[in-house]
Amino acid sequence: MSTNAVDRPQLSAQLPEPSAQLSESPLEVAGSAALPDPVSPPIDVYFGRQPLLDREGLLRAYETPPRVVDRRERAEREAEAQARAKDVAAGLPPQPGAAATALVAAFAAPAVRASLAGHAAWLDVTREMLFADDLLQVPADRVIFELPTDIGADAELIARLVALHRRRYRFALDNVSNAGESLARLLPYVEAIKIDIHEISPAVLPKFASVMKSAGKLLVAMGVDTKADYERAFGIGFDRFQGYFFARANGGSRRASAPRQALLNLLQLLAAEPTVAQLETELKLNPVLVMHLMRLANSGSMNIGRKVTTLREAINATGTNRIARWTQLLLYADGRKLPAEDDALLQLVATRARFMEIAVKRLTDAHLEDEDGAFLVGVFSFVEAVFGGSIESTLDILTLAKPVRMAIVGREGALGRLLELSEAFERGDWAGVDALCAQLAPLDAATVAGIYLTAAEWAGTADRSGEAQGLERLED
Repeated sequence: MSTNAVDRPQLSAQLPEPSAQLSESPLEVAGSAALPDPVSPPIDVYFGRQPLLDREGLLRAYETPPRVVDRRERAEREAEAQARAKDVAAGLPPQPGAAATALVAAFAAPAVRASLAGHAAWLDVTREMLFADDLLQVPADRVIFELPTDIGADAELIARLVALHRRRYRFALDNVSNAGESLARLLPYVEAIKIDIHEISPAVLPKFASVMKSAGKLLVAMGVDTKADYERAFGIGFDRFQGYFFARANGGSRRASAPRQALLNLLQLLAAEPTVAQLETELKLNPVLVMHLMRLANSGSMNIGRKVTTLREAINATGTNRIARWTQLLLYADGRKLPAEDDALLQLVATRARFMEIAVKRLTDAHLEDEDGAFLVGVFSFVEAVFGGSIESTLDILTLAKPVRMAIVGREGALGRLLELSEAFERGDWAGVDALCAQLAPLDAATVAGIYLTAAEWAGTADRSGEAQGLERLED
């Protein structure tokens, strides 16, 4: 397991119980707590979330690409720009603009931190943001600031980096594609170099990466979306991998989980509305599942007022719907006894499923079958990553309802569009998010971002209170 200094030490965590009560409050849907009062001037800020994995396939951080929507009047924006230009002409340090200040404040919000499952965030910053005093609101151990290659390398900027470094802030140089003068001057002040593996010639990339490694820098490969991308970057010696290769069939270093067939058998039985006796018989064939079910039944979220001591009591206390959702998520657990918060695929699956479940309730024209199927669409949209082969054949085994199946295979209906919306948000495709929201009234991009924060927090909630709230880590 990597212990590189760029990674913050991780805490053990568990996924919360999958069928916890849904929040209906708009404020609760938007984040882990009530949203702050609207900022003045009116500027909307929200963040995507893209995973960074290490060489062992463990989730180590999230990049949080920001989107800033400045809704101020044009005259107000122009007046701000003119004031900044006068400061520069007078030799004064320009004050950070309202948009930069709003971005820093939004990133420091508890809801954003809660959505990261205890991991550090990698945040793109501008020169203007670096000089904002509000930047110090962000805990240094929670963030790595990504510097664009065109940020400049003058004495003023270097002095600011040194000052922030004294406060233990860390930096990465983003999207590096050549060894220019700016890179040479900034290199001593950054811990990591991010390289888009598709932007540098395959003949040049190994040598370029070797030079950066010899300088003691952590190398991050961007654009790693296929197994071939991952294997090429891994062979060159990259330390981190940003992309969704792990969510594809046979992606990355994924290892098969031993009880997966047992989980499939259990799901098939659950779909047939079994009796308690039938369910008890199937579960007894799988001691690992029994162990986890007993823990789930005795968690604080069940509120039954006494300790469950038998398997039949555990089944009755938990209910078949909760058992089914718990089993669906366990399908994606890596077979290496990973803590839930370090399992990139499990986090992505749980977040998408929860996002679908919350978002569908906001739709004007949603039907009951959509609400019932939303979580399933999110969960089983990733089955190729686990089983390989065609997605159709795997869905046949799971005997899913037609609307669920068509949403996954053909992106049809409201659930299909919601699935596309989740995918667009995960990629940080803001234009795609806006276009899909136009078809999914009354959702808009800001609401979607809030729901995604809530879903991400739910998926990564750590059990640090001693009162278990759901899914235990898998133990073979």
